[in-house]
Amino acid sequence: MNFQDLIFYFFSAILVVSALGVITVRNPVYSALLLVVAFVSCAGLWLLLEAEFLAIALVLVYVGAVMVLFLFVVMMLDINLDQLREGFWKWFPFGALIALILVGEMSMVLMGKYFGLEEMPEPSSQGIDYNNTRELGRLIYTEYAYPFELAAVLLLVAMVAAIALTLRHREDKKSLNPSKQVQVRKQDRIRIVAMPSEKKE
Repeated sequence: MNFQDLIFYFFSAILVVSALGVITVRNPVYSALLLVVAFVSCAGLWLLLEAEFLAIALVLVYVGAVMVLFLFVVMMLDINLDQLREGFWKWFPFGALIALILVGEMSMVLMGKYFGLEEMPEPSSQGIDYNNTRELGRLIYTEYAYPFELAAVLLLVAMVAAIALTLRHREDKKSLNPSKQVQVRKQDRIRIVAMPSEKKE
């Protein structure tokens, strides 16, 4: 066992433990922080696979942006934890089925030679000048340009839909209407009242 194997098992153990903590910890803030640890460990595994772009993108996009947003949302919203736990056992069989499917897929990947799957070539065997970031950019902007643009539009629509679904109008909350603010007139906002002056005794 060399040093690279030790690093792999180290990151894998942290990833498994943090992923289990995400679904078992009751505090949503701790769960989100454990998800950050899982993302960083996964980025370390991608670095071992010489996928530098994916590792950097995972740290910058998910850890640096998405998880920060999750933490802000979790800490700012008043989440009823008891209500969230009510449907756990209701959806447990469905979640267990999905987990078994994922375990089966990962088993087929790890034991691919027993299922007749060919092993992927080593990145170092594809040439000294091979760069996965350059190859990924070439594929995205040439062969997969239209699917990449469709995915961007789909994410934009999903973001707008999420904002529209979570927007709640409450009677006890004051909100501004920009269209009414633009249409306001001076006569409607200012009223000049004539008052007699007071004389000091």
